Amino acid sequence: QVQLVESGGGLVQPGKSLRLSCAASISISNIYGMGWYRQAPGKERELVARITNPGLTNYASSYADSVKGRFTISRDNANNTLYLQMNSLNPEDTAVYYCYCVRFGSIANYWGQGTQVTVSS
Repeated sequence: QVQLVESGGGLVQPGKSLRLSCAASISISNIYGMGWYRQAPGKERELVARITNPGLTNYASSYADSVKGRFTISRDNANNTLYLQMNSLNPEDTAVYYCYCVRFGSIANYWGQGTQVTVSS
């Protein structure tokens, strides 16, 4: 089992920034893929950003078109933590954000409990 604990959500005005954190209960070097999804009310869950092989220095990352240039995904191997830096937030970014990971040799996704991000003036 892998425990993922998210933090950093909240209420923010349009144009402002937030940073989400996701602390994993295992070493990131044991994780094949890790990233963030979000789900807004009445909408399907959407992949926001992900990292492949986060244990490597030169890991690969990808982003949804809607967040490219505004969001940055990163990780801290020493603390087994994944981050999502969100800049220039707009009301369309309002959603519950979920951290997930997939371990090497497994097809199962592990999920965090979700953290609410609300962008409103």
